[in-house]
Amino acid sequence: MGFFNKLFGRKKEDKVEEQEEKLEKEVVKEELESLEEQKEEKIDEEEKIDEAVEKAIDDEEKEESTIDQEETKDEVIYVEKPKVEKRSFFTSLKEKLFKSREGLFGTLKNIFTGKSIVDGEMYEELEDTLVQSDIGIEMTLKIVKDLKAEVKARGVKKPEDVYPVLKDVLEGYLITENTKLDIQPGRMNVILIVGVNGVGKTTTIGKIAAKLVKDGKKVVIGAADTFRAAAVEQLEEWVKRAGAEIVKHPEGADPGAVVFDTLKAGEDKNADVVIIDTAGRLHNKNNLMKELEKINNIIKKKIGDQPYESILVLDGTTGQNGLIQARVFNEVTKLTGFIVTKLDGTAKGGILFSISEELKKPIKYIGVGEGIEDLREFNSKEYIQAIFD
Repeated sequence: MGFFNKLFGRKKEDKVEEQEEKLEKEVVKEELESLEEQKEEKIDEEEKIDEAVEKAIDDEEKEESTIDQEETKDEVIYVEKPKVEKRSFFTSLKEKLFKSREGLFGTLKNIFTGKSIVDGEMYEELEDTLVQSDIGIEMTLKIVKDLKAEVKARGVKKPEDVYPVLKDVLEGYLITENTKLDIQPGRMNVILIVGVNGVGKTTTIGKIAAKLVKDGKKVVIGAADTFRAAAVEQLEEWVKRAGAEIVKHPEGADPGAVVFDTLKAGEDKNADVVIIDTAGRLHNKNNLMKELEKINNIIKKKIGDQPYESILVLDGTTGQNGLIQARVFNEVTKLTGFIVTKLDGTAKGGILFSISEELKKPIKYIGVGEGIEDLREFNSKEYIQAIFD
């Protein structure tokens, strides 16, 4: 009996322990479920509070916005919008010409602010700075001579007052007439683009085409630089982006034949503008002269006495080399203007004054960046303000 009692007594104890463990697990489970429910209720309550706060803030902002619109409706529509746009464009030009403004023109300003009297030493320092900035000796002497005369005529005595006079003198060298492309309605307008390799000629043509197409013009481009396959490929890419059309021949073909076919295509398609790219090899001036003379004769034979643009593209970072190129091309073809590229990449920028004053031709565009919008119609006042202020 003692054995069975012990046996059954142990089973009873085991059963009790199992029941206790089961009960404990159920209690723990209920506690966990209760905590989870409390947590979810707390989250729901916090979310409701956040939603209520956000709604209150939104209602307050809408109410303030309604009040502001009622009080300033006329002012916003009529005054503020144009001011913002104009300031944005000018600020952008100043930023693009930062290197020139802080380089050459910043140095010029320091010459006058660091002096106590207007004397020969000041003008000598000005001469040295201008020559070192690729303006050239002849142009430098002219600038100093004209500045002295103007300072005397205005009765300027303080060196710091000479800087604004210099600003006016330099602005006077920039041609202000015929700075826009001569595009006339009701006819096929021709633009001949010339320049040495590497100045951004092909890119410039693409940007001009894009601007004209955007203005609703039908544009045909002739790839007459047949000596470089890469030039034609690059031009093709720009033509696609611009939405224009291209006429091209195989590499090494006669440039004159390309020009003839381009003009014919322009007539057949009723194009508003025909742009012709040309080779830019300066190693043989005689060959260049003959080639451009041939191209000009083909154009004149096709359009008669109608005027057309003949524009030289120059790299603004090349200084006096750019001026030499301008002289050569002006001898071999009748230029109507210039496009000066890469002005955002130079701390000098004096070439604009040299070519404009010496060759008496207007600057049509300046390039101040990679974007299409960075090829800008030249405005002398805006340019002077951007580099001097």
